[in-house]
Amino acid sequence: MAMGKSDKKRVLLKIGTNTLTKETNQISRGKIEDIGRQLSELKDSHDFIIVSSGAIAVAKQFVKLESSGQEINVKQALAAIGQPHLMRIFQESFRELGLLTSQCLLSYADFKREKSKENIYNTINVLLDNHYIPIINENDTVATEEIQFGDNDKLAALTGALMEVDLVIIATNTDGIYTKESMNEQKKSTIANVTDLSVLAKEISVDTSSQGTGGMQSKIQAAEILKKKQIETWIVNGIGDNFILKAMEEELEFTKILNS
Repeated sequence: MAMGKSDKKRVLLKIGTNTLTKETNQISRGKIEDIGRQLSELKDSHDFIIVSSGAIAVAKQFVKLESSGQEINVKQALAAIGQPHLMRIFQESFRELGLLTSQCLLSYADFKREKSKENIYNTINVLLDNHYIPIINENDTVATEEIQFGDNDKLAALTGALMEVDLVIIATNTDGIYTKESMNEQKKSTIANVTDLSVLAKEISVDTSSQGTGGMQSKIQAAEILKKKQIETWIVNGIGDNFILKAMEEELEFTKILNS
């Protein structure tokens, strides 16, 4: 179990774009406040690391870019515009709750170099030891994998594995992963507890979500990375209020990917 100086449980919370926008075209301050209130309630027993999508969605609220370049370059430019706005909303909302925030921009290349991994590990630990919540996003202006791979799911998994967290919660806009049969019958039955990811992979569709770039495929790939490190992954519907607290009390349906 990963422990800091205060022996708290360490949780990585990955927030997808559809959660942050509450399935609209705008970032929801109310949702960010809801997350902050829950973290405030849990701060004596848990340390949180946040991996947040949403920079592109924020920028789209402010600008419409003209470009003769590739679509990926437009998205990178939107991310550059949106990231400071997204961090400002987090900072303002969390500060009102007495929570301190910090920004970490990472790229996948950072996880391929031992020195970079060591620097990330040490920096995040110092932030947590000093009661700052690290809010991580990909450095989209120099890298394209978040945009292409899947809404920061892989980034969350690599960070969670590196930081040896106790739990990763992936907040999305479904009640976890549904069985294929129930989806076909439009009944939506959640797969509750899973140990064998190959079984889970057979149940999912390859659709991406409406605002984000990730579907359930990228979430299962993230869970595979974490499972190798014996880290449990929860896929939880983050749209409703108090979704973290309710998941911890098992008061809502979600998919729990067990580590053994």
